[in-house]
Amino acid sequence: MDRLNHLYSNARLYNHEIVSSQETRTDYLRDYDRIIFSSAFRRLQNKTQVFPLPGSVFVHNRLTHSLEVASVGRSIAYEVGRFIVDKYKDDLTEESVYFYEYNLQNVIASACLCHDIGNPAFGHSGEDAIASYFTRNEFVLKSYFSDAEWSDLVNFEGNANAIRILTQIQNGKLANGLSLTASTLSAIAKYPCESTARDKRFTHRKKFGFFQSEKDNFLGMAKSVGMLPESEDPIIFKRHPFVWLTEAADDICYNIIDLEDAHRLGLLDSPRVENYLLQLMLDLNYDINSTKATLGKLLDANERISYLRAKSIGALIRRACESYEENFEAVLDGTHTEGLFDMIRKESVALQDILKISIKKIYNNRSVIQIENAGYNVMYELLSHFVQPTLKADRLKADKMALKLLPIQFTYDGTPYERVMGIIDYISGMTDNYATDLYRKIKGIDIGMSF
Repeated sequence: MDRLNHLYSNARLYNHEIVSSQETRTDYLRDYDRIIFSSAFRRLQNKTQVFPLPGSVFVHNRLTHSLEVASVGRSIAYEVGRFIVDKYKDDLTEESVYFYEYNLQNVIASACLCHDIGNPAFGHSGEDAIASYFTRNEFVLKSYFSDAEWSDLVNFEGNANAIRILTQIQNGKLANGLSLTASTLSAIAKYPCESTARDKRFTHRKKFGFFQSEKDNFLGMAKSVGMLPESEDPIIFKRHPFVWLTEAADDICYNIIDLEDAHRLGLLDSPRVENYLLQLMLDLNYDINSTKATLGKLLDANERISYLRAKSIGALIRRACESYEENFEAVLDGTHTEGLFDMIRKESVALQDILKISIKKIYNNRSVIQIENAGYNVMYELLSHFVQPTLKADRLKADKMALKLLPIQFTYDGTPYERVMGIIDYISGMTDNYATDLYRKIKGIDIGMSF
């Protein structure tokens, strides 16, 4: 089990170089603070989770979701860290014992904070808009790019974009960017392969984890934390053991909290949601006698659901830890292939029912679909406004005027791929409101001075 001593690293990325720090403990806590105070993280407050621009009813956005995932991830990692130390203490160095007891929870909490940081406005419809823009304009655009670069663009992926945001250096910004530790970066790399290696038959290759522009950064990070290589051409790694914990925290939160949000919006009634959550706890062998006793004292419908949500998440945290520990050997050697939450869902009829009702009543709700369609069109049109002008050698006046709207930090000299990635950086970083406002102005829907 010597590998446990090489899974973490407080090394940071500076211009593709790994630079070590001596302050092991504070480095992982510093990651958390850097993410919290970053502009990219703050912008999550106006990015769609499930229900875009819901009005006066409070539901989750990407920022509140990420904070809650970080809380759940910290709890899971705390238990897993204790398990590793208890079971493998004789194989661990003194430094490793300290890491797993006190710092694994900080690494996972930091990774959970930024797991959605690469998602564009309007959720998955924003991702689809970026990818389909290039697909639908292949005849005009493809010749500018290599096959690997084109694969990045037509398969645009928020997970890969997260690695770019967290490691890339923008014009006029600090030379080291966020410069997170390799441990935190490894814990968000759900799909540790390049875009040409995508293959939906494999859990770790359903999507991809880095763009060609961040290949060197990713390889440096992977080496630093001992990720297991699977292929050099195309580049594929086995999942890092930490990423399963980040994924489980995310899955637990959105599956349960989307249900709570749907209740607040009146899409699902109280008795149905209460029954789902109580049955979930029973499925996981959770003693619900005291839960029912407390529930009997609560009269407010929202408070009842919030209480059951908390209890359900607690039960899922416990079961996720158990599943991880039961499969730990396979997780370590890279042969484990199934998400922790997916394994739990097979045990729980209630979770299966929650998924079915979520697809029917939440994700396919007419209002949600309408706004996702609108968001898709907004993002597509913004790309149309900027991408072709940045590629042209001989620009018309209209092209030059379009590019004047591009902030200086997103204007890159270099190859067509580098220039287009600058456009994508700008558009994918927009909040829902900002993207909608800019769309209305450049399309002439809303004309007037604004500062």
